[in-house]
Amino acid sequence: MPPRRPQQRSAQPSSRPAQVRIIGGVWRGRKLPVTAREGLRPTPDRVRETLFNWLSAWVPGSRCLDCFSGSGALALEALSRGAEYARLLELDGSVARQLKANLATLNDDRGQVIQADSLQQLARDGDERFNLVFLDPPFRCEMLIECCQLLEMNDWLSEDALIYVEAERELTLTDLPKNWSLYREKIAGQVAYRLFQRQP
Repeated sequence: MPPRRPQQRSAQPSSRPAQVRIIGGVWRGRKLPVTAREGLRPTPDRVRETLFNWLSAWVPGSRCLDCFSGSGALALEALSRGAEYARLLELDGSVARQLKANLATLNDDRGQVIQADSLQQLARDGDERFNLVFLDPPFRCEMLIECCQLLEMNDWLSEDALIYVEAERELTLTDLPKNWSLYREKIAGQVAYRLFQRQP
């Protein structure tokens, strides 16, 4: 098996300051800083609005896992809209520290930031079953399919979990777990946004 490309995003800072804006829920309109990194791209507002319209019946009271968390846009949006708990996995130390600072700014203890490699975390037996998972790994780094397989193999998912997958449009998702069915899909430019539901 060829060596996997590292999850670590480039340490080169972006040329512009970054922010993420929460678009719904109790923190609607709040803007929070994001540590600038090349390749760190918060899910756009329009896409998040579509996604959380899809998820509106499931988010309140949900327990979320946000792998490759980056800006934290997806987990923060879920917490703003009533999620019970969100675990944010992020490898980059400075990005993880900013996520913790943002949760402190919001004075919210429902989010837990873990500085870790997502694939290494998911390779362990799940310590909790999550009913909502966000997967937005760095593009073209060949980690997405393995991540999906580990979620299923190691009992990280509740029986009817929803899994959001954001990936480059050309990526073929032929090796996903057989009991995941496509619930919603949207293509925008070079990016594909898909929501899967796990069948017990």
